[in-house]
Amino acid sequence: MKKIAILLLGLTFAFASEAKIDPDTGLKIDTGWELVAGNCMACHSLTLVINQKGDRQTWLDLIRWMQNTQGLWEFDKESENIILTYLAKNYPNDYKTRKRIPLKAPLKSN
Repeated sequence: MKKIAILLLGLTFAFASEAKIDPDTGLKIDTGWELVAGNCMACHSLTLVINQKGDRQTWLDLIRWMQNTQGLWEFDKESENIILTYLAKNYPNDYKTRKRIPLKAPLKSN
């Protein structure tokens, strides 16, 4: 009986912790998802966001690259923090589902 109760508790927790997905954008519904959708969809498909994985620094590096090379506007500090927090939490590095680990940045030559 205890085994069944533990199994049911585990299944309840697993289903409760699954993120709900917005049917229009495909993004996980969580604090800041609308801000991410509104800013990212202006330039590209949200599939790029959903398929990309990274920690907070990786996401910040991608934002800076888009700002420096792709014409992405600058965000106010609060908006940028909300976006980075959302992305790092909902689309983190997941080495279990990758075919290989990400390559390290190339060394700078002097």
